[in-house]
Parts: sequence; C-alpha cells; structure tokens
Amino acid sequence: MLYWLLYLKLQHYVAPFRIFRYVTFRTAFASLTALFTALIVGPLVINRLREFQIGQYIREEGPKAHQKKAGTPTMGGLLIVIAIIVPTLLWADLSNRFVWIAVFSTCAYAAIGFTDDYTKVTHRRNLGLTARAKLALQIATAVVVASMLIAMQTYNLYSTRLVVPFFKQFQPDLVSQKLLHYPHIWPLAFFWFIVFVAIVIVGSSNAVNLTDGLDGLAIGCTVIAAGALAVLTYVSGHATFATYLELQRMPQVAELTIFCGAMVGASIGFLWYNAHPAEVFMGDVGSLALGGAIGTVAVMIKQELLLPFIGGVFVIEALSVMLQVGSYKLRKKRIFKMAPIHHHFELMGWSESKIIVRFWIASLVFALFALTTLKLR
Repeated sequence: MLYWLLYLKLQHYVAPFRIFRYVTFRTAFASLTALFTALIVGPLVINRLREFQIGQYIREEGPKAHQKKAGTPTMGGLLIVIAIIVPTLLWADLSNRFVWIAVFSTCAYAAIGFTDDYTKVTHRRNLGLTARAKLALQIATAVVVASMLIAMQTYNLYSTRLVVPFFKQFQPDLVSQKLLHYPHIWPLAFFWFIVFVAIVIVGSSNAVNLTDGLDGLAIGCTVIAAGALAVLTYVSGHATFATYLELQRMPQVAELTIFCGAMVGASIGFLWYNAHPAEVFMGDVGSLALGGAIGTVAVMIKQELLLPFIGGVFVIEALSVMLQVGSYKLRKKRIFKMAPIHHHFELMGWSESKIIVRFWIASLVFALFALTTLKLR
C-alpha cells in the first residue's frame, strides 16, 4: 500500500521517495513496523485476553513446574499474525503473487490454530480439534498453496524442479512431463509435487507447534529461521547473487524478503512478552501460522530440502515425538523421559532458561550451516 503510494505514485514529485523501490529498504521498514506493532498492540491484546479469561490449560502429565503457568493468557499468536500481515501489506508490492500466497497460507493456518485454541478455551481443557480434523485442514490448505504454485508455473513464474543442496546439476522435476501430454489425466502429472508440498508445509507447521512448550523457545527459534529465510529470498531474487551462488533466479520472490523481515520483527516483538516468565502464550493460532509461513516460503524459494537445517530445532523436536511414539508402540518402551525433547531435558534437571538459550544457540548454528551450503555446490 505504502509502496504503491510513495514509490509508484509520488516518486515523480518527490525524488527521495525513489528509495522505496529497494527491497532492502522496505524490508527494514517492514521489520521495524512489525516490531513496534507487536510492542504497542501487545498490552492491548494481553489485557483483552485476560478480560475474556482466555487462559492456558496445562496437561497434568507434563512437568509439575508448568502447573503454575495455568491461566496465563493464550492465543497471543493473534498479535504475531497482525504484526506480520499489516507491515507486509504496507511495504510489499501487492501486485506480487508470491506475497499473496504467503499471506494466504499464514492466515489459513492461523485460522486453523484459532479454531483449535478456541475449542480448548470453550471446553476448558487441553484438547481442541481432533488430530484428524486438524491434519485434514492443514493438508487442504497446503494443497491449495500447491495448486496456486502450479498455476504460476504456467506463467513461467515458478519451477517445480527440486533444488538439491551440494549438487549443481541434479534438479529432478516433481512433475511427470509424460503425463502432461494426456489431457484426461493431466492432474495426475502434478500428484507428487502436491504431495511433496503438503509434506513440507504441514510438517513445518506441526514442528513449530510441537516446539512451543517453553517460554520463548519457539518464537526465539522462529526469529533465527525467518532471518535465514530473509537472506535466502533476497539472494534468490537478486540477479548478481543468484548467478554467483548458482541458484534458480526468481525475480518475483524478492518481495518475500519483506514478508520474512516482517516475520522477524513480529517475532522479536512477541518475544518481549513471551520471554520467561511469559506474560502470554502464542497458542496454536501462532505456532501453526508461523510454521505454515516458514514452510510456504521455503517451497516458493525452492529451498525445501534446506528447510530441515534452517529450522533444525523444529525438526529435532518433531523427530523426538515421532521416535517416542514409534518406540512405545513397537517396544512398549520410551526413548526419552518425555517428548518433545525439551521436556526430556526439563526432567533431567535442566532449568527452563538454560534449555531455551541452548536451543536458541543450536538453532543459530543450524541456520548458519544452511546459509553456508549456498556456496558448497
């Protein structure tokens, strides 16, 4: 909106406004706008949640130290979503289709999380939507995103080829070119692409959701992951950097840098209130939205296989749950004292603050490694 006004409309009359054409400049402003939006609106949202008595319900089988957190306002993820979407709409080029896909995915997953959180609050227990219902809604949203990207491929704005880290020439296409020659089964040609996109986005969304168990843990890791994605979106859309790093050059995705910058600013702003001891929890409305946004951006910039490193802590948290459930079903034995793995360390005697900071450090190491792979091809 401001990009349209200040650059497209007023640059001819006010020469300094031409600076708004630069993605880096608008990303910085989007980050600051998101940060101050979260800081200013935060107390209003927290007080409103308290008035409506929207408090967190703590599961009884969890660490006993968490019982004192019962009643802390939840659904603070609404603040995160507002602080991401508003700056994006203000500073991004709204004619860019990638921006709208990111906005759609974030809002859709936020809506799923909101429904889940609202159900928990109304039923006054730590159970919201059924696992099947939540997963079905997440998959449906991912399929819609994949369909949008397929439509964009017809305009040569997107590629369904998979970029494999460490390999320059190996870029398999997830679309069956042979089936494209048969109109009556044409949708089947995109089957594996849709499945792959759904796995990435739904997996990312749930991984962030599982990580959100300690004050500031998930949102701190999100700051790092979103920062890494901001770098990747910028270099993918920059002609010189993309050529030098031998990436698929996608000029349109450069605008996603603004979205990622807003995610960084919004996450830092929310961390101000979510730091231990937390004044508010993000709830599923925040964790599902952030995870969906991260996964969607990774798919759009063709860094799906780099996502496990960008969000390394999220992956470890999700794997710990999968291993724990699988081990118990197969062997009737648990691998960890409790899953996700951050609870395992709690039961080992680590303080909550120590776990959070150490996981942040691990997240930063993973993100830096992901960025170093850009040149290791």
